[in-house]
Amino acid sequence: MEQGEVLKRVIGILTQAGEWLHEPDGVPEDATEEGPGVVMQLLNDVMPQVTIPADASAAEISTILSEELGGRIMQLTTAFAIAFWELAEVHDSGRTDVTALDVLQELALRSETDS
Repeated sequence: MEQGEVLKRVIGILTQAGEWLHEPDGVPEDATEEGPGVVMQLLNDVMPQVTIPADASAAEISTILSEELGGRIMQLTTAFAIAFWELAEVHDSGRTDVTALDVLQELALRSETDS
């Protein structure tokens, strides 16, 4: 999955979380059913299937997982970090003319044009 697509999916997760937080009655009870589903779907889409030999030692398993998953974990971490810093910079600047949703939408549009 390309970085731009991962970023858009992360933005979707953050947008959904923001909607839940602004519910009049708080986070809906079924959010825990929906939320992990969205996150698990992203993980399933991003993470490769890893085959571990039955006779692999703990050290070998660690090496295999690091090699197979390390880049994908960095991809996810980078997407969340980019979204966080975009939101933080607007917050820190004291801007009141844009909402967090505005920032996330702009970031999603930029990620589309950068792809």
